[in-house]
Amino acid sequence: MKSEHDWLRGLGPIIGPPSPFLRVGIGDDAAVLDPPTEPLVATVDACVEGVHFTRAIASLEDIGYRSFMAAVSDLAAMAALPLATLSALTLPPGFSEQDLDQLVTGQRLAAFAARVPLVGGNLSQGSSLSVTTTALGRAAHPTLRSGTVPGHRLWLAGPVGLAAAGLRALLRGIVGEEGALLRCILAWRRPCALLDQGASVGARVTSMIDVSDGLAQDAMHLALASHVHLIFQAEAVVNIAGTTLLDAAALLGEDPYELAFAGGEDYALLATSSEDLRPQGFTEVGRVVSGPPGITVLRDGLPWQPPPGFDHGHDREG
Repeated sequence: MKSEHDWLRGLGPIIGPPSPFLRVGIGDDAAVLDPPTEPLVATVDACVEGVHFTRAIASLEDIGYRSFMAAVSDLAAMAALPLATLSALTLPPGFSEQDLDQLVTGQRLAAFAARVPLVGGNLSQGSSLSVTTTALGRAAHPTLRSGTVPGHRLWLAGPVGLAAAGLRALLRGIVGEEGALLRCILAWRRPCALLDQGASVGARVTSMIDVSDGLAQDAMHLALASHVHLIFQAEAVVNIAGTTLLDAAALLGEDPYELAFAGGEDYALLATSSEDLRPQGFTEVGRVVSGPPGITVLRDGLPWQPPPGFDHGHDREG
């Protein structure tokens, strides 16, 4: 494999689109950015082999792409537009130059899709493959989890459950020609952070979170932060994905409602606002009420308990 110096020297021209904020990129001790006029938003996300992914079902290009989008999705949740990203790669023994090129290709594709450059990072060796991505953004009105009150509405942008269905298909070795399953597999392999939707509604919504660990689990984070109770209409949530989720669930023998509320990794956006400030591109899926912090899911009009989503304190491969 090339040395770190040789690899970094050739990396600059290929990682992401140009940025008007970037003065110095890859190749120096640190990147230099012009400061934005709005508040700076920063986040970091780690993807570790054996915890967040397994190479049995994910290509290195998939891993690079998915890890990048997972990080910038946190910017979308804060109503921030991305400025730049940095990546720290830990490579295991036997990781070849070709392996590294595939991993970086996934990062590059995601960087162009998100319209944000990768401006620096670090390369080291370790016992397992790890991709840690730092994302920087700017937001005139950063949106927190803690701003909603009783009487507000719940809004969801983007379908949930598709990535979970795709992951289950891959884990079972199902890669056939069924259209719904192929769309779900693509949703898992190539997730899309909703950066435009998040940034466009920052001044209209009172709280927001991205759906990475499962809708029920992430909604609980929002409820706890705002000290409110959230009531979901399950049918409204499932209907956003349309027949794709229903057809994929039927082919897999899975409950589409469990996929939608517990699946995660779709990077949809859950937001709240008053009824008269409906955010564009979002669908109403419930309401905010007073009561003990938590969530209630109504399925066919009756309370229904979804299974737990992803807990960062426990392992999950995918």
